[in-house]
Amino acid sequence: MSIMGSSRKIVFLALMAALGNVMFVVSQTIFKVTQIALDLSHIGTLIAAVYAGPLAGLVVGLLVGIGPGIYFGYIGGSLGWLGVVTLPIGKAMTGAAVGYLVKIFNVGNSKYSSWKMAFATLVGYIPECIYTIFVFEVLVTLLLPDVAAFFISIFGSMWILVLSILAKAWVEMCLLGFFMGALIGNSGFNDFVSRIFVKPIEVSKTQTRDR
Repeated sequence: MSIMGSSRKIVFLALMAALGNVMFVVSQTIFKVTQIALDLSHIGTLIAAVYAGPLAGLVVGLLVGIGPGIYFGYIGGSLGWLGVVTLPIGKAMTGAAVGYLVKIFNVGNSKYSSWKMAFATLVGYIPECIYTIFVFEVLVTLLLPDVAAFFISIFGSMWILVLSILAKAWVEMCLLGFFMGALIGNSGFNDFVSRIFVKPIEVSKTQTRDR
């Protein structure tokens, strides 16, 4: 890859990381209802994973996780350093997984690309889902016993807390799956990414609207 191509890819990844963190801030303000807020920060992670590959998805996922990590660690949560460390890792898992699944499912070069993209988004979240269970059921319990006791006093058990977190997360991923399914079929966005930043996956004109 040329120096110019590398520079453009770095700019693309930086923009996606910024987009993800901006969407997190927006989610915690505009999209917040009572104490529940839809976290749409994975938008940047998914776009990077689809258009620049699994490694890009991993890197952007790490960067996108910084905002949520700080927020749930110290600002709006009580996870402290554990939140700062673990949240970016979880988002990186989804970025890498979706990037690989896009290739495995041959999303851009087959019929029903939009549905395949939505499916890849949902399946790609499974590693982060399992990891989230591990973080709360094992790491929080062992490393932050006072925090775990606080959660249990509110929710009755750690499992109720974890299930509520995952239920919201799956709703978010369903929304993002439909969004990515529509985006993958948008020839205008594909052309924009191709001209300015990186070469996107190929989606033929006859396939962009396949369902």
